[in-house]
Amino acid sequence: MDKLYGKDISMYDDIDVEDLLAKLTTEEINILAKEVDPDDSFLPPSQRCSYDCDKEPTGPLNRKLLIEYINKKAIETPDLPELKPFVAGTVRGKKWVPPAPPAREQEAEEKIAVDLGEEYEQALCEATQDEIIDLAAILGFHSMMNQDQYHASLLNKGQPLGLGWDGITKASKPKVFPMEPPNMTDPEESIQSVKKDENKYVELNWNNIKSISDEKFENLFTALGENTHLETIKLANTGMSDRHADKLAEALEKNKSMRVVNVETNMISPLGIVRLIKSLLKNKSVEEFRAANQRSQVLGNKIEMEITQLVEKNGNLVRLGLHLEYNDARQRIAAHLQKNIDHTRKMRMGQLPRNQMFSGDLGENERTV
Repeated sequence: MDKLYGKDISMYDDIDVEDLLAKLTTEEINILAKEVDPDDSFLPPSQRCSYDCDKEPTGPLNRKLLIEYINKKAIETPDLPELKPFVAGTVRGKKWVPPAPPAREQEAEEKIAVDLGEEYEQALCEATQDEIIDLAAILGFHSMMNQDQYHASLLNKGQPLGLGWDGITKASKPKVFPMEPPNMTDPEESIQSVKKDENKYVELNWNNIKSISDEKFENLFTALGENTHLETIKLANTGMSDRHADKLAEALEKNKSMRVVNVETNMISPLGIVRLIKSLLKNKSVEEFRAANQRSQVLGNKIEMEITQLVEKNGNLVRLGLHLEYNDARQRIAAHLQKNIDHTRKMRMGQLPRNQMFSGDLGENERTV
């Protein structure tokens, strides 16, 4: 039963509010308007403020003088005396006590119980604190232990002395690793080795060499097209651009011995990456291609779908190092690479003839090439 100020309001259900408002005078309506809820969303913002001033303005608004006047009044107005003086360590007024949780929550907490069985119950009851910490690390409960305890459990070194559930991990000194030595490969010498098609020269590593000119790139890719022994070429962080990628793609289309191509951390555009992956269809020997961390971090849906279609037509590629944003492209490429890996394993184990290759455009079927 609804009540207002302790009185039953059901007796006012049949009263028409419109008739009551029609009987009010202008002064009574103004008084009623001041009592309206200012948070009523049905009223415009200009009518939600109860401030009402009938005085005429004495002059134009001067914001600076108004602020000075307000500050002066605030300084001159004395503070209201405290009803109860402040004493350090004492609580003035009524102290807030949090209410008790509802009975339903208490009953639910009491009913929650896990029956582990007598064997597990006995094992956990007799387990030491170090054994429980090791168990928590195995189950992945990282929040139950500190970093030293977690790593000690994984490495089976035994728990540090003096560290329990409330132990504090001290800062450990970071391991100092030696700086990676600079790449001392001579570009001119390596280009000559590729031109001569030396039998023992199977890997070219130009990683992190930034002083390579366009002429050296062009000479290398020209010699690469005729080489028959080089299997791995690493050109990460060498400043390659689209014009270099186009020359490399032309060389890969002619080369028949390359197995690993790495052009990561360069300035190749998404269209340049598509051009390189398209060249692998004519190469038919590259098994690993890496081109992540380029100038454009996001390839875009159109480029990723085009790369996916090219990879699905490639029956030799088993590893692709490329950041893909869309799940569809990642899943389709991962599924196709797995098929290529399975097919390669069957050929290695002698379950398929050597002259039979997997054709990506036929799904799981196979044809003789």
